[in-house]
Amino acid sequence: MNKKHNKKFTPLSKVVSAIFVVLCIAWIMPIFEVVINSFKSNASINTNAFSLPTAESFVGFANYIKGMTFGNYPFMKSVGYSFFITIASVFLILLFTSMSAWYIARVNSKFANIFYYLCLFSMIVPFQMVMFTLTFTADNLKLNTPWTIPVVYLGFGAGLAIFMFAGFVKGLPLEIEEAAAIDGCGPIRTFFSVVLPMLKPTLISVGILETMWVWNDYLLPYLVLDRTKYMTIPIHVQYLKGSYGSVDLGATMAVIMLSMLPIIIFYMALQKHIIKGVAAGAVKG
Repeated sequence: MNKKHNKKFTPLSKVVSAIFVVLCIAWIMPIFEVVINSFKSNASINTNAFSLPTAESFVGFANYIKGMTFGNYPFMKSVGYSFFITIASVFLILLFTSMSAWYIARVNSKFANIFYYLCLFSMIVPFQMVMFTLTFTADNLKLNTPWTIPVVYLGFGAGLAIFMFAGFVKGLPLEIEEAAAIDGCGPIRTFFSVVLPMLKPTLISVGILETMWVWNDYLLPYLVLDRTKYMTIPIHVQYLKGSYGSVDLGATMAVIMLSMLPIIIFYMALQKHIIKGVAAGAVKG
């Protein structure tokens, strides 16, 4: 029986494994190239970007120091703005969209249904259709600062988050919320004391998706923020240019590596919870 099983499934397993190995290499190679080139001289990168650092091309952490001190805008200031915008935006998205999804899932009304489908519709609207009007609106409403741009991210990130939260809430037992209401809990207390803890798997899943999006986003901050005063890390990378538009590839690679580290650490720290969240969402779905 085992022999038949091996003859039937082993070739397919080998093919699938080979495909996954190729895909893994394809995904890891760009990151590997960024790492090795961040320690090489600019001339070596221009000559052979795919070679490992040699004794002549290895520059140590010189590219990292240069990337953090290049130009008139401090790199650590960009890091601070990126952290604040990401944390504030993800917090607003998780809080307001989870509350909205709970309302949509529990209140059977035309308004709730229309609002839900408008959120779904926002997911298919290309960003290019609204980016010019967005710039004009953000300037008029004074949303062009790091302290106000999280409101813009809330609007753009609400569609996917509400879609995921609403599907999960529909699978939660209504009896628990009814028991909380009998015990004297109002809607707000019921949500924060009963519903929100049960949403933890989806909160983590949505949180990681939104964090990766906001942290790596270039176009939205570039269009909305006043770049003479505020820069996020992706915008900072864009301005790592010398005279006549020349680009210091070594310093650029170093800054890109620094920008990836927080997301990598964040993912590694929450990896177990992310897998649980995806599995829970699959079961509920």
